[in-house]
Order: sequence, then structure tokens, then C-alpha cells
Amino acid sequence: MVDATAIDGSADDARARSNVVRLAAAQALTGANAAVIFATGSIIGAQLAPDLSLATVPISMYVVGLAAGTLPTGAIARRYGRRASFMIGAGCGAFTGLLGALAILYGSFELFCVATFLGGLYGAVSQSYRFAAADGASVAYRPKAVSWVMAGGVFAGVLGPQLVQWTMDVWPPYLFAFSYLVQAAVALIAMAVLWSVDAPKPQPADFAGGRPLLEIVRQPRFIAAAMCGAIAYPMMNLVMTSAPLAMQMCGLPLSDSNFGLQWHIVAMYAPSFFTGSLIVRFGAPRVVAFGLVLEALGAAIGLTGITAPHFWATLFVIGVGWNFAFVGASALVLETHMPNEKNKVQAFNDFVVFGMMALGSFLSGQLLANYGWATVNMTVFPPVLLGLVVLAITGWSRKRVAAPRR
Repeated sequence: MVDATAIDGSADDARARSNVVRLAAAQALTGANAAVIFATGSIIGAQLAPDLSLATVPISMYVVGLAAGTLPTGAIARRYGRRASFMIGAGCGAFTGLLGALAILYGSFELFCVATFLGGLYGAVSQSYRFAAADGASVAYRPKAVSWVMAGGVFAGVLGPQLVQWTMDVWPPYLFAFSYLVQAAVALIAMAVLWSVDAPKPQPADFAGGRPLLEIVRQPRFIAAAMCGAIAYPMMNLVMTSAPLAMQMCGLPLSDSNFGLQWHIVAMYAPSFFTGSLIVRFGAPRVVAFGLVLEALGAAIGLTGITAPHFWATLFVIGVGWNFAFVGASALVLETHMPNEKNKVQAFNDFVVFGMMALGSFLSGQLLANYGWATVNMTVFPPVLLGLVVLAITGWSRKRVAAPRR
């Protein structure tokens, strides 16, 4: 499943650790851009859209961009190297900020949706940061590398919402317009950081051999990993997308919404400081299962009230659950492919995850506008239960295969 250089460790892990620092910084900067969109997208959408039920469409377009960008990201990385895809992604991030500001200034709902779509393309590229951190690393260090890069999102949780808080009223009467200009500047800083990542262009020998994609994705281990990722991320996004607008509909101020989103993002990434170690100790499937249970617990909290603390607790617990489930699912994906298969398998996994996330994101606005916040939370339970069942079946099958025959 792995090559000799990955098994050896010391020299390769020194290179991997150097990349982890840079990729974690890039994760913080890119995550801050995403935080601006999630903090403001549904609110701006409610102001610009012709109907309230379309308020979350800009965030849904962000998610569509995530899904649309995953396969091209893998193809570009495979042909030209990961750095090329990083530069293109950061460029999309800069255009997101510029077009977002123009859309607010001119009151264009359509242009704002284009801006958030480009932001999704940027986000799609950033999803490859966690896999890039594992390139060439030893087997033991790979889960930790993924986890530490994800930990960069802690700073995104602080920087993004605070960026909105500091800049949303700078350019009256155009609420959030200046926030998007600052977002463009942050993307350019991320571009500079990503340029220093040691990610050489692949050599033709790197792609010699390898199994067909269909053979790889038919593995029960991959199916479980992709399915759990396609449950953990969309369910978290469903609640996160709806929460700012739901809080506004409940009469809560924007400062409460920004505070809740800030701690949600911190909760999403702070566990990454030790998630990798937990995966090494207990195994990825158990960590994924624990994360899914926490997501269900967060949704249950959301059903108990509509005060600011209820929203904050819901967002915080679901954020922690997402971390365990998504990082664990990502570690499972790394167990299913060989080094020369990584780009196509990782890109396909993200395509599945974000394709499902796009579908759920479009539904979120309809659920909130037509059925309310309680229905949004209740929607979380059936997919989580499905994910737990799939994990249980996969684990039972592996034990059965591994058990000695008598």
C-alpha cells in the first residue's frame, strides 16, 4: 500500500513537517476567507435575493464551487504539481473578494453568487492541503500531518469572524462590502505562503502502474470513508449555513451570530491538535463514529431552544463532531490507495463529499424558510445513523475476513 520512502520516515518526515507548518498557515488564511462567506452569505443573500427562500443560495453556490473544483484540482496537481493548483485556488480567492465587494455595491444577487462560487473553487483547492501534508511522510506521521494542517483552521476561526466584525460597517451604507475587499488581500497573502511549500512537479514514473479508479473505490474501506465524509461535512454545513440567518430571524444581533460562528470554526479545528494521535491510538473508524455521535448531539441541543447560548452550543458541539468525523474519514482514505494513485483517489473522494454537500446546501434555505430551525436540526439524525451503521458493518466484515478459519 505504501512505498519504501514512506515507510522509512526520518528524512521524509523532516520535509513533511516543514510543509505542515506552511500548509497550516495557508489553512488559517484560506479558512478565514471561507468564514467571511459563511458569516455573511445568507444575510447578504436575504438583502439581495428576490425571495427569502433564496437567501442561502450564495452559500450553496460556494458549496457547488467546492464540488466542481475537486476533480480539476486533482487533475492539475497530477499534471503540473500541487503548487500550481494552490496558486490557481488562491487567485480564485482574490477574485472572490473583489467580485463580492462589487456585487454589494451594485446590489447584484447574481454577481454575488458568482463570487461565492469562485470562493468554493478556492475552498476545493484548500481541501487538498491536508493530503499534501501527507505526501512522502511515513505511515505513522500521516494522520498527525493531516491533523496538524487542519489545526490551522483554529486561527481561521478567530481571524475570519473578527475580520467581519471589524470591517462590516467601514463602508456605509454597504454592509460587508469592505469585508470582501479585505478577504481579497488575505487570499493574496495565502498565495505567498503556498508558493513556499515544497511540492515538486510529479515525474512520469510517479504514475506508473496503479489500479483503475473503479477498483479502488469499490473497496469497503473506501466506501465507508467516503460515505462518512459525505455525511459529516454536509450535516455540519447544513446547520452552519442556516444558523446566521436563523439567529437573525429570531431577533438576535449580528454580533451574536459572528460570535457563534467564530467559536464554531474554532471547535471545527481545535481538536486537530490531538485528533491525529487519537486516530493512531484508537483507529480511524472509532474516531469517525465518535464524531458522528457528537454531530447528532449538537443537533439535539439545537432543538432545545432558540436563545443565543443554544445556537452557540449547537454550533460548537457540531464543530467538534465534524473534526473527529472528517479528519478520521480523511485518514481512512489514505489507507485505501498507493502513492501513485493518490491524486485521482483523493480528488474523487472530495468530489463525492462536496457533491453531497452541495445538494444539502441548496435544501438548507428551503428547510429554514419553509419549515424552521427545528427541522434543520432534525434532518441531521437519519444520515448520522446511516454512517454509524456503515462503519459497524465495515468493521464487522474486516474482523470476519481477518479471523482464522477453523
